[in-house]
Amino acid sequence: MFDYEGHGIRPWVIALSVAAPVALVVALCCFIVYCCRLRKRHTKKGKVALQEKSTRQFQEDELVWEMEAELSEFSVYEFRQILEATSNFSEENKLGEGGFGPVYKGHFPEGIEIAVKRLDSDSDQGFMEFKNEVELIAKLQHRNLVRLMGCCSQGEEKVLVYEYLPNKSLDFFIFDEDRKVLLDWEKRLAIIVGIAEGLLYLHKHSRLRVIHRDLKPSNILLDSTMNAKISDFGLAKIFSSNNNEGNKTRKVVGTYGYMAPEYASHGLFSVKSDVFSFGVLVLEIISGKKNSHECGAFINLIGYVSAYLHIHITR
Repeated sequence: MFDYEGHGIRPWVIALSVAAPVALVVALCCFIVYCCRLRKRHTKKGKVALQEKSTRQFQEDELVWEMEAELSEFSVYEFRQILEATSNFSEENKLGEGGFGPVYKGHFPEGIEIAVKRLDSDSDQGFMEFKNEVELIAKLQHRNLVRLMGCCSQGEEKVLVYEYLPNKSLDFFIFDEDRKVLLDWEKRLAIIVGIAEGLLYLHKHSRLRVIHRDLKPSNILLDSTMNAKISDFGLAKIFSSNNNEGNKTRKVVGTYGYMAPEYASHGLFSVKSDVFSFGVLVLEIISGKKNSHECGAFINLIGYVSAYLHIHITR
């Protein structure tokens, strides 16, 4: 037997000299295994990401089939069809400028008249998010809602296609001295009732509760029989979906003068927000005066109505 002590070599030195290389080899092996697994994991993630991208592309390609299967009256149009229908969004076909983008009149080859809303690029929604919101809007069907006929999404362009209503919007009549006489009290009452029924459907009877958030005369359209139809419902959600936290939004979408105070100042919204807007709308329909302009000696419509009621009630 070899005598370690006789040769001046302590046993722990020998043990250390043997253990150190072994430990180094084991550590190196562990490091190699770790690197291989890490590389495999990244490769797998890359494949999953590629697969998800392919799936999204497939879903986008299948949009026409899916939506037309669920909604027989709903169509997905190519952008070239929209350009042809509106003569490349010509000024002659422009009907007005809404809160979410300009609106154009269009004609399809079949002779169908349409209203085309070219959405502003403020919305940061992707294709699938836009598709989901449009599907929701299209399923909302009521005689007092403007019917959504179809949509188009190509690159940055997002377009909604609605039925065309020949008598324009409510503000075209009630704020014009010559045209307001066409709306007698019976017609005005019918318009108010129609708006109320449309709101009740959005708030209570539709598949999902929808809060309009921008109810005003220019968003009330009139058909050939002067039946009132609410437009732009659901669009507030498209333009602020990523800014909502419950019933609070960081991006207020609406028109001052019609917005409830808690919504205008703090972004808090509920069905009561629409009820507030509806009340302002009723006052405008009855009085024929705008809420945000001077009303005689009064700076706003509320002051005018309060004084009017005070004078006539105390008589």
